Amino acid sequence: MLTDHWPLLGLRLNTPRLVLRLPSEQELGQLADLAAEGVHEPDRMPFIVPWTDLPPAQRARSVVQHHWLRRGNWAPDNWALNLAVFEDGRVVGLQEIAARDFAVLRQVNTASWLGLRHQRQGIGTEMRAAVLHLAFAGLDALEALSGAFEDNPTSFAVSKKLGYEHDGVEQHNIRGRRATMRRLRLTRPEWEAHKHISTTVTGLAPCLPLFGLPGATTA
Repeated sequence: MLTDHWPLLGLRLNTPRLVLRLPSEQELGQLADLAAEGVHEPDRMPFIVPWTDLPPAQRARSVVQHHWLRRGNWAPDNWALNLAVFEDGRVVGLQEIAARDFAVLRQVNTASWLGLRHQRQGIGTEMRAAVLHLAFAGLDALEALSGAFEDNPTSFAVSKKLGYEHDGVEQHNIRGRRATMRRLRLTRPEWEAHKHISTTVTGLAPCLPLFGLPGATTA
């Protein structure tokens, strides 16, 4: 079976109302369709790489290509897990967790997006809480990093609920303008103090070598 060679296909994160897992090819198409419908208001750009400025058809194709690229470039010392997020069996967005030299640094980064019609319903908090549980409880991470531009209060609200603290700023050229990103950091003690969303992880044990952690504990 394919899962014997790529056990990440069997990894599942379950919260009270969401399931996070790698999508099938058909579900990847649904994720691309969702991106084509819109991810944010057109008058702002929440991403460093402005992929959502592409026309809808190209935007959808970029989602598919990026997903395939992340799978094909996977290495235990440089990985990015792009999980489709499902609510009631429907694809509602994407949650990424990524790391370089994780076995040494024990540090992950997260990023995500939701289809416009699924926003402001608490889904963003729940899906990030799920991958934080994977990181800290499943992979024994020490820190999780994130960030958002100053005009993205929704992302900051999610981070605050989960215990992140400010970790400096950096400047970016976004659509030809200077934009300030505020970096955020979540330590293990702060995660433990703020975790409030029940998450279960299944199928992790056979995946551990792919994360560079053959001796890690399961969630």
